[in-house]
Amino acid sequence: MTEMDELVSTLLAAGETAPRRGRDPVNLPMIRNWLEAIGDTSPRYERDLVAPPAMIQVWTMRGLSPGETDPLQAMSSALDDAGFPHVVATDSEQVYHRYPRVGEEISVRSRLESVVGPKRTALGEGWFVTTRSTWFSGAEPVASMTFRILKYRETSTPRVARDDPLRPVVTADNAFFWAGADAGELRIQRCGECGSLRHPPGPACPRCGALKQEHTVAAGLGTVHSFVVHHHPPVPGRRAPFTVGLIDLAEGVRMVGEVRSPRPVTIGEPVRVFFDRGLPVWRPDLPQLDPWELPVTPTLIISTALATRDFQDVHHDRDAAVRRGGKDIFLNILTTTGLVQRYVTDQLPDADVRGIAIRLGTPCFAGDTLTFTGTVVSPEKIAVAGRTAAGAHVTGTVTVAS
Repeated sequence: MTEMDELVSTLLAAGETAPRRGRDPVNLPMIRNWLEAIGDTSPRYERDLVAPPAMIQVWTMRGLSPGETDPLQAMSSALDDAGFPHVVATDSEQVYHRYPRVGEEISVRSRLESVVGPKRTALGEGWFVTTRSTWFSGAEPVASMTFRILKYRETSTPRVARDDPLRPVVTADNAFFWAGADAGELRIQRCGECGSLRHPPGPACPRCGALKQEHTVAAGLGTVHSFVVHHHPPVPGRRAPFTVGLIDLAEGVRMVGEVRSPRPVTIGEPVRVFFDRGLPVWRPDLPQLDPWELPVTPTLIISTALATRDFQDVHHDRDAAVRRGGKDIFLNILTTTGLVQRYVTDQLPDADVRGIAIRLGTPCFAGDTLTFTGTVVSPEKIAVAGRTAAGAHVTGTVTVAS
């Protein structure tokens, strides 16, 4: 048995740690700092004297004080020593039993769930470490989180560029289609003689042979005729797996496109088009939240890192971020979680957030624009995605109660 195996066995056998109290009780100054940095203007927190649920991890962040070692720290240090110095958060699933109240003392208990590796990933060879934490007020649990990180070392293996999405080949026959996509219109070629519609575009009408090309703007509604789930090979600008569907448009033609859905795609499912970086993409024809475009400035990254008591250098020191493989400073996962919460509660102000489960993709760097979209899957579940020009930064679901 290796030293790594021994450490994992010891931590698994130890179970949950003793409670570790936060530095401060739940208090309005920290809540106000967090709200200001996130840009959340909801009055309910000060009115009701409660903390935003996505702040739960903030109350027990270690800040600059090392304190007692927990399972995540122990595994991180061991993997550092084993030659896996880089770290990225990959998944977080938080459940909120209730909102913490001002004046409460919050403590946390943690345990190691699993360690899997070494695995080859797009970033390099690494280990996935999963922990579970529960936050308490006294003896009452108020929230829990399952959290996964990847500790990795970079390799010389060429990687697919994730910030170089596929570009369409524009020809004289299909230029009208891509111009429409840039304008947010789904255009279908129409024969100028017999009026028949056709897709994909071509030089001559297959019905009458005329060369007179016109187009009409489709309603953007359709149904899934068939689909495949793509796992391999890697595709620039896409994170596998993703779904490619054959869509029956209401106008009577078929079109191939990516289908993004918060649930498994089914044949015959109604879908609606939207446009992402000039490409038509399909999603279930469900109620949508209004999109939100957020310019990600250095000030936003640094202020939110400070407001979440995360002093990791990659969130405020550009040189350190570049040394660790980034192109600039980037958002931390606590901020991403807070922004996901804000996106939903800005549009559903009366909803109580009961859980946020997210998966991280491409980092969100200073200078990026982060665009959020949301789908109301059910009255209790909102599917949220946040994308930059490089691809999906965050995908997940927010569970709410009215």
